[in-house]
Amino acid sequence: MKVLGHLTAMPELPEALKGLRKLAYNLWWSWNPEAAELFQEIDPALWKRFRGNPVKLLLEVDPARLEALAGGTYPARVQAVVADLEAYLKEREAKEGALVAYFSAEYGFHSSLPIYAGGLGVLAGDHIKSASDLGLNLVGVGLFYHEGYFHQRLSPEGAQVEVYEALHPEELPLLPVQDQEGRPLRVGVEFPGRTVWLGAFRVQVGAVPVYLLTADLPENAPEDRAITARLYAPGLEMRIQQEMVLGIGGVRLLRALGLNPQVFHMNEGHSAFLGLERVRELVAEGYAFPVALELARAGALFTIHTPVPAGHDAFPLELVERYLLGFWEKLGLDKEGFFALGLEEKPWGKVFSMSNLALRTSAQAGGVSRLHGEVSREMFHHLWPGLLREEVPIGHITNGVHTWTFLHPRLRRHYAEVFGPDWLRHPEDPATWRVEGLGEEFWRIHRDLRAELVREARARLYEQRRRNGESPSRLRQAERVLDPEALTIGFARRFATYKRAVLLFKDPERLLRILKGPYPVQFVFAGKAHPQDEPGKAYLQELMARIKEYGLEDRMVVLEDYDMYLARVLVHGSDVWLNTPRRPMEASGTSGMKAALNGVLNLSVLDGWWAEAYNGKNGFAIGDERVYESEEAQDMADAQALYDVLEGEVLPLFYAKGPEGYSSGWLSMVHESLRTVGPRFSAARMVREYLALYGRGQEWAGKAKGQEEVLRAFHEALPAFYALALRVEVPGDLTLNGEPLRARAYLEGEVPEALRSFLEVQLVVRRAGGGLEVVPMAQGPGGFEVLYRPSRPGSYAYGVRLALRHPVTGRVEWVRWA
Repeated sequence: MKVLGHLTAMPELPEALKGLRKLAYNLWWSWNPEAAELFQEIDPALWKRFRGNPVKLLLEVDPARLEALAGGTYPARVQAVVADLEAYLKEREAKEGALVAYFSAEYGFHSSLPIYAGGLGVLAGDHIKSASDLGLNLVGVGLFYHEGYFHQRLSPEGAQVEVYEALHPEELPLLPVQDQEGRPLRVGVEFPGRTVWLGAFRVQVGAVPVYLLTADLPENAPEDRAITARLYAPGLEMRIQQEMVLGIGGVRLLRALGLNPQVFHMNEGHSAFLGLERVRELVAEGYAFPVALELARAGALFTIHTPVPAGHDAFPLELVERYLLGFWEKLGLDKEGFFALGLEEKPWGKVFSMSNLALRTSAQAGGVSRLHGEVSREMFHHLWPGLLREEVPIGHITNGVHTWTFLHPRLRRHYAEVFGPDWLRHPEDPATWRVEGLGEEFWRIHRDLRAELVREARARLYEQRRRNGESPSRLRQAERVLDPEALTIGFARRFATYKRAVLLFKDPERLLRILKGPYPVQFVFAGKAHPQDEPGKAYLQELMARIKEYGLEDRMVVLEDYDMYLARVLVHGSDVWLNTPRRPMEASGTSGMKAALNGVLNLSVLDGWWAEAYNGKNGFAIGDERVYESEEAQDMADAQALYDVLEGEVLPLFYAKGPEGYSSGWLSMVHESLRTVGPRFSAARMVREYLALYGRGQEWAGKAKGQEEVLRAFHEALPAFYALALRVEVPGDLTLNGEPLRARAYLEGEVPEALRSFLEVQLVVRRAGGGLEVVPMAQGPGGFEVLYRPSRPGSYAYGVRLALRHPVTGRVEWVRWA
């Protein structure tokens, strides 16, 4: 047949069940068990086959089944859940705060919408869900990848094969975005020699709309339609195309929708081109570039997600020039000035860094854990020459997880009974986690969830082996792997070499002694390697080879196609969550937070979030916070520490069971884990902290708008700052016995009037071992002077500098040391 078009016939739902459509098109159902259970009940087999996609379920279910459901008590349950959704939305009609546009290259909302690769996307999904729960005035922007992220298949030897499948938007909870005349909305982005046209789909996440751009339109050439085909498609050219669509196209989409956010939040550097587009808009309004940049920066926020330099996107200058040819004229810049916005010196030459661009076009930036904030300040120190590392304006907000997405429904109901109704409304409040009431019933549920994990692992392993054509005996073995009563350790994350999935095998003899010892223990592994990460793929193969080599296939299982569904099974059913990154390369990590919610104890290197969560009583630490001379030394030390903790702490404590069938010491540690991790590492807490930054961004954006003339004069005078100098009179090395340090400074050069009110002369004192104090020096008739007495004994280093504060943020951003 010559195909002229495609049709999608939506089901005619019985009148009593029409509310199912409203539920299906709002992802609120995905974190409300009563809603998910309504869909599952329609056809459990189809529900699992379609990865919990309610739209596809309603398209494919037998209409007779719906008619049958319409005749019993089912309609009343549908109406009750729809009423809950409507009440939820009504409570959030009045939005809190300024309108914020949240940009992310991937979103992990649910396994049925596979437009995420891992932690970054799931974190973005959790941010949106919590913003909805809190009633924030927020809109999301991303890309719809019509082939999504790959499904992983593993050969018997552990070789990863990537399989992509077409996603059909009409079979997903997506609605096409239309203009005011009801036509498909279109915006264009200029590419070399052509315009690429973009449409969008809206996915409703509770009270928050998220707009997903697509280039898969008939108006575009086939190669341009493929731009939004795959998440993280290979090649720098494809990457810059996707990031132009996200950043530039995303801003243009918002404008076409009539939305004018006061704050723009970049979740990682993929969307950093949005800063250029916002500056271009302001220059087109008549502002000079320096003022336009300041106006755009004031309301922009950048979240950094990786401490690994290779994880930050950077493009060759010639590629940027080809794709953004002429853009600098629209900003009022020359080519060199334009490149300077993202310039980074690599050992092999100059590149255009998206993270540098994001930092130069954002007034606020931060990492995703306390340790990652420190690492980021070190990594980007070069962008603020003269500032001390502690002063680099990069903070941190530690990640959190959306409680209701990752907590098992049975535990959610049990916790609600034990903790009380306040917990359901405020999971981020430590006072609501009344964990001392958890006991035998909690442990019964936990045992059931471990048994569910074993059943799922066996079924998946059986299917894995069957598809690979393995022998009947190997298929029978798959049905007997793992023991539902044994201590079960989960390890699931992206297979990157620094995450060290094979650390367990550093000393095989020691590992075998533990596995053959008196305490049964077993491991379940899962994770994908990035399609271009050959070392990561090799790690995956090495893990499976080691398991086979030592005859551990009944005790160690590697499951394929890790996604949000499998992640939930693993964090629900494990007893211990293992995390072995090479410190300090884990920015945050959130899987351990999800596990902890479900009563799973963390066994982790003190990196990322665990470095600030671990208190000695709420889980287990591998090694310490020391720095090693080499990776080999670090790996060996951490492996030995891991064996020691397993042998000496984890296994004896778990199996010290009393007459009630569980270890009271273990349960006490679970209580402490829930009490300390549950509220503090909630996405509700995280998003509330971001709300404060959004408020500051709104304030700064408003302040900048009222100071255009001040900003213009300031930037015109700024070059004169570098002609100023300080002459100082200080005693050099000095031992103080109660008396103060006296320092004088004399400013040399003419200070422009536009800089005068923002200029300070400062004494800067750093204590050996940490601690920084900045003391303004008082201006007198002849110069500047200060008397300084340390607040505590110790060794100090001091210096004097000329500091220039930013007119909008008030931060010191330019310094000249005496």
